[in-house]
Amino acid sequence: MTTGISAGGAPGPAYGKRQDKPTGLAGVVAAGRERAQEGRRGWVTLSAAARTRAGAAGRALAPVRRTFSTFGIAVTLMAAGAWVAGLVLGWLELLVAAIVLTVTLLCAIVFVLGRFKYDVVLDLAQARVTVGDRAVGRLDVRNASSRPLLPSVMELPVGSGTAAFPVPRLKGGGTHEEIFTIPTRRRSVITVGPVKSVRADPLGLLRREMTWTGEQEVFVHPRVKNLTGSSTGFLKDLEGRVTNDITNADVNFHALRDYVPGDDRRHIHWKTTARTGQIMVRQFEETRRSHLAVLLSTRAEDYANEEEFELAVSVCGSLGLQAIKEDRGVTVLVNEATLHGDHRTRLMDDLSRIEMESRKSKLVDLARAASMAAADFSVIAFIVGSRVTPTELRAASARVPVGVQVMAIQCVPGASLGRHSIAELGVLTLGRLGDLPLALKKMSDA
Repeated sequence: MTTGISAGGAPGPAYGKRQDKPTGLAGVVAAGRERAQEGRRGWVTLSAAARTRAGAAGRALAPVRRTFSTFGIAVTLMAAGAWVAGLVLGWLELLVAAIVLTVTLLCAIVFVLGRFKYDVVLDLAQARVTVGDRAVGRLDVRNASSRPLLPSVMELPVGSGTAAFPVPRLKGGGTHEEIFTIPTRRRSVITVGPVKSVRADPLGLLRREMTWTGEQEVFVHPRVKNLTGSSTGFLKDLEGRVTNDITNADVNFHALRDYVPGDDRRHIHWKTTARTGQIMVRQFEETRRSHLAVLLSTRAEDYANEEEFELAVSVCGSLGLQAIKEDRGVTVLVNEATLHGDHRTRLMDDLSRIEMESRKSKLVDLARAASMAAADFSVIAFIVGSRVTPTELRAASARVPVGVQVMAIQCVPGASLGRHSIAELGVLTLGRLGDLPLALKKMSDA
């Protein structure tokens, strides 16, 4: 090996020459490590290629998997096994079973063959109804081809269930119509569709589906009570509630003061100016428009049963709709969310969706969020169930800003209408929705 001379005169490696690989045990270990790394790289490459081929095969076989039911797959495997065992072992019985199973599969294939050419229309008479009202829909199926189509079945998912409508044999251009009703016993948002045509054999081995329409939603709104004349906001004046702030332009007259350059001349009080000889202008007390905040608890632990929660939702909707009708500001808050209070339909749609759930946040947390959400609330109404304690109500009312009127409506189905106070908080006990106007009147007169 060629060597060079180091600074101290000792021999050293020559520069520019490649070093020999380690020898001995170190060389064996290094070589093994390199082979292992190369093997891992090759395995990764093979695995990626295998996954790609498997994905392509899975996509190609997806229609077949969707067509064969679990029972159909089992029969197919049994037929294949019977053919192999019968031919290899020479068992006549297995060959007969294989022939029977194969013929059965071929007959099932005949049932699902054929081209689907339907024009399907799903028409809902009303997309928004109230609990208990009749929701009606129409399914119109037309043969879009010039050739007759074999009978089939149209399946229509409605909520968690599925309705099946047999479609007879249709000649070219023929139509078939089905009228159906949607149950509206409970407040909810019901998904209707998509409509699927189904062909299947009598044994249920094969099932062929095709989707013809999209999904539609039916909003089942909660029942509400008209509160006209019930003084929802507890405010008698039309303009709003007077505050202690003084302003130069409002509707509530406060006093006169000397004119200052820059004042609006429209506010000059000419009679006083003529009498005193000095220009005097009017001052006003600032008023604030009524802004109702409805705080609906959706915490499952606050309600004894689902009936209490449904009554609470109906009360919330009644208060919110009345505030919208009177053109008052309204904000509806539930645990960890704010509902649309700017339009009747949007508010009712939101109320159709909400559900009570087990939550960590309590009523006091909801009140704290409300106080932080807006500073212009004039009235706050808590809507709760029977399991909310007086201590919780008092703690929640303590989070309300000073100067804001606050009340609570405790929903207890079947209970007599009552009113009591917890410190400064007025609490109404409501047993049925029809008592809500009288309850609000009592609260307004208190």
